[in-house]
Amino acid sequence: MKVIGIQSQIRKNNFLSVVLLIAFPLLLLAMIYTILLFGLSQNQSEATAGFLTAAPYVLAGTGLWFLIAWMFHASIVRMATGAKPLERRENKRVYNLLENLCITQGMPMPSIYLIEDDSLNAFASGLSPRFYSISLSRGIINQLDDNELEGVLAHELTHIRNRDVRVLIISIIFVGIFSFIAEMAFRSLRFASAGRSKNGKNMGAVILLAVVVSAVCYLISVLLRFGISRSREYLADAGAAELTRNPRALANALKKIRQDPAIEAVQSRDVAQLFIDNPKPSAHGFSWDNLFATHPPIEQRIEILENFIVGG
Repeated sequence: MKVIGIQSQIRKNNFLSVVLLIAFPLLLLAMIYTILLFGLSQNQSEATAGFLTAAPYVLAGTGLWFLIAWMFHASIVRMATGAKPLERRENKRVYNLLENLCITQGMPMPSIYLIEDDSLNAFASGLSPRFYSISLSRGIINQLDDNELEGVLAHELTHIRNRDVRVLIISIIFVGIFSFIAEMAFRSLRFASAGRSKNGKNMGAVILLAVVVSAVCYLISVLLRFGISRSREYLADAGAAELTRNPRALANALKKIRQDPAIEAVQSRDVAQLFIDNPKPSAHGFSWDNLFATHPPIEQRIEILENFIVGG
């Protein structure tokens, strides 16, 4: 496996970011129109009139939600993981390793955060150089040697360089919007079902709303898991191998990580997508999580790295 087309990957992720920014509001508007047309209105002209009235409010609400999430995403991620700033005086080793890699790539130094957990994992986050950061668990710092830890840091730097993080954060924000709508729809459905309303049409509209929202959310989740594909992990692994000139170091790090990757503080699957390894909740039998996994099998990543030829 050879690292080629890094700039192409950056352009691809920048393009995908724009597509997501356009596609999500359009999907939301399409969902609103469908509900008006088939659930709440008498005819197409009435649905269109209602849609034109509602559309500005829908777009404004979506834009406000996205703006708030964009501004505070770093704090939200840190709260979800319990990450705290890692000061240089606390661990000069991590700073020295990361600084050397950044100098090699001519990249600005990301902030470094520590997750107080003995499990082994790490992730990069941030939408712009000002907010770029790499978070490391206590376990991964303590249990990896310098070469292995350097490989992990190089992997996360490659995610930042390739703009993988930006695409993921944007997708997480918008999926959160649809998840909120779905939750509200199902709450409304339960409330209506528990009541004694005789308005069958309103009941049907609520049911349709819940079904449509659920279908849209499911579709978006599937598309995102494939659109922001497993290949990004392979590319980040390959980029780390080229950057450190030591692919076996990252392979050895992944071997240690797979023994205990679960960070107990992290309950959100959306945030877990950012990690270097996102363990599946179900290890045996059929599982939707296994079918639509956000990461490729770590065993395959290790095998590729062990056969990786630097510069070959």
